[in-house]
Amino acid sequence: MMNSERLANVALAGLSLAPLVVNVDPNLNVVLTACLTVFVGCYRSVKPTPPTETMSKEHAMRFPLVGSAMLLSLFLLFKFLSKDLVNAVLTCYFFVLGIAAFAATLLPAIKRFLPEKWNEDLVIWHFPYFRSLEFEFTRSQIVAAIPGTMFCVWYAKQKHWLANNVLGLAFSIQGIEMLSLGSFKTGAILLAGLFVYDIFWVFFTPVMVSVAKSFDAPIKLLFPTADLKRPFSMLGLGDIVIPGIFVALALRFDVSRGKGPQYFISAFSGYAVGVISTIIVMNWFQAAQPALLYIVPAVIGFVAVHCIWNGDMKPLLEFDESKTQSTEEVAAEESKKVE
Repeated sequence: MMNSERLANVALAGLSLAPLVVNVDPNLNVVLTACLTVFVGCYRSVKPTPPTETMSKEHAMRFPLVGSAMLLSLFLLFKFLSKDLVNAVLTCYFFVLGIAAFAATLLPAIKRFLPEKWNEDLVIWHFPYFRSLEFEFTRSQIVAAIPGTMFCVWYAKQKHWLANNVLGLAFSIQGIEMLSLGSFKTGAILLAGLFVYDIFWVFFTPVMVSVAKSFDAPIKLLFPTADLKRPFSMLGLGDIVIPGIFVALALRFDVSRGKGPQYFISAFSGYAVGVISTIIVMNWFQAAQPALLYIVPAVIGFVAVHCIWNGDMKPLLEFDESKTQSTEEVAAEESKKVE
């Protein structure tokens, strides 16, 4: 793990705990938490091989429609069924997901203190009576799952905002680390579609805000405020993960060219400006804002201007991560040439 990422991890942990001991301005907390989460997720996504889950153009175009269907379904569930019943089912679902995400986030730090065999040797476990179903895991993953399980038990019992945020950060970091847009074209399609999606569901219907307030699960970050009428400010994980995977792609594009983080700095700066703009407008109008309305133009705009300025528009648009060679493949080709 790079030193900058380690520092960001420490800062992120400290920022999560800070409101427990000092008075942290919720607006500043939103900006710093969102930006540090994106930063950590981006650097964790830089690996010898590209992320395994790559989004196609077709998936990117369908994503806003699928997201709309899921959002509307949740709205109807909360409207016609008991909120306690729906949230109880969702708690069970996110309990399992939370263990996996929390363990995966801790794993790189834990692996350094465990035997190498524990990190590499796979254990295959078959379901009783369903032998065709199997799980592959390492002993290191089991060790990492222990604190993950304990933490999720605390979350399920207390539903404390800090537990919610830690799980939300784990989901966000894993999403940015594991997902790939494949190309900037796909990224532009996805962000443009969700730009419209966010505006429609926040400004033209009560659905988004209603679901966000009713949904008692770590799909949003909560920031304590001094306002008794509005005890928490909220930021949806989608406002972190979706632009975050675009920023991560910019970082991996820089790495593939063997250069410093040029376009990553542009994309990350655009993200920070977008989040700050959201906070300013939200406080000005005292109303919920679709964060992607401000984040998407800022991220794409900063990268586009930088790209045009450098004359790199063609290589950037032609970049396809699925065709990028892994470090192992490059090393194998170089060894063949030497032979």
